[in-house]
Amino acid sequence: MTQQVEFGLDTFGDVTVDDSGETLPYPQVIRNVVAEAVLADSLGIDFIGIGEHHRDDYAISSPEVVLAAIAAQTSHIKLGSAVTVLSSDDPIRVFQRFATLDAVSNGRAEVILGRGSFTESFPLFGYELDQYSRLFEEKLDLFAALLKEDAVTWSGSIRPPLVDQHVYPKTAAGSMRTWIGVGGSPESVVRAAKYGLPLMLAVIGGASDRFRPYVDLYHRALAQFGHETQPIGIHSPGYVAETDEQAREELWPHNRVMFNRIGRDRGWGEMTRQHFDQEAGPQGSTYVGSPETVAQKIAHTVHVLGLSRFDLKYTSGPLPHENMMNSIRLYGEQVIPRVRELLAEKAAADAPREAQFAR
Repeated sequence: MTQQVEFGLDTFGDVTVDDSGETLPYPQVIRNVVAEAVLADSLGIDFIGIGEHHRDDYAISSPEVVLAAIAAQTSHIKLGSAVTVLSSDDPIRVFQRFATLDAVSNGRAEVILGRGSFTESFPLFGYELDQYSRLFEEKLDLFAALLKEDAVTWSGSIRPPLVDQHVYPKTAAGSMRTWIGVGGSPESVVRAAKYGLPLMLAVIGGASDRFRPYVDLYHRALAQFGHETQPIGIHSPGYVAETDEQAREELWPHNRVMFNRIGRDRGWGEMTRQHFDQEAGPQGSTYVGSPETVAQKIAHTVHVLGLSRFDLKYTSGPLPHENMMNSIRLYGEQVIPRVRELLAEKAAADAPREAQFAR
């Protein structure tokens, strides 16, 4: 049987440059993100995810507002975060904002909750980093209770208790798909399984195959907690152009700027071209190249990990808007159909073997 897979796009709203290399102002970057999502919708792409950041190199700090603008100009694309930093937010307000987005988009809202790989939101909103784990654990527990859309009774150490409290608005469907974003921690995988929530793996370095043990752990944990099978997705960076050489040459300088900028904050060394090419190769986590190259790599990842969704993070530092629009166009028109073909071919090839084992 062919895997039923959704294909999405993610952006952090990176501040970009124009064709002359001049940095664009924040308002223009935000409007460009809306245009990118509208294009994705017209191409039949399944999902657009927008990240939350509070730094000068990213334009979007309120993903739900941008997603609402996208909702007004689109008809089918699912709308979500990538990720919502729940640790430094109020779970009730997060639920209310996304339930409102769900209403204005006619049921297309999703939320991906995570602890975030950036920590600037903690001091900004008055949280201590030594509470990093406890904040997320308790707030996720409360958010999971809110997802039932019934009266909530809850208590913890981070806020006053709730007693038979309803939270509004309710969603039309009575539920809202909520993923847990995980960067590679077994404890986070088990936590997602504990609540029976879909798992979104952020794979931004190394071969995707190495995450197979996390997928197996998630399935085992779901069964032990008594939950049904849930979707598994992956978020990885990439860029599509007409040829492999063009894609790499266009992406490399902007990827280097982004990596080195973040690396200075985290004590990483400078990115080398060798490291970039390694990640762009078959054993790396950057899906960059021609439509055929990117499709082959995505199909392998989807098959090996048994994914329900693949999200391509199509932004990379100051990469210009027009380059991203072309990449989105190729992703929607050529990459996704080709991945579906490859998965169907793999399913057909596996069918006789599976039938033999079933006897």
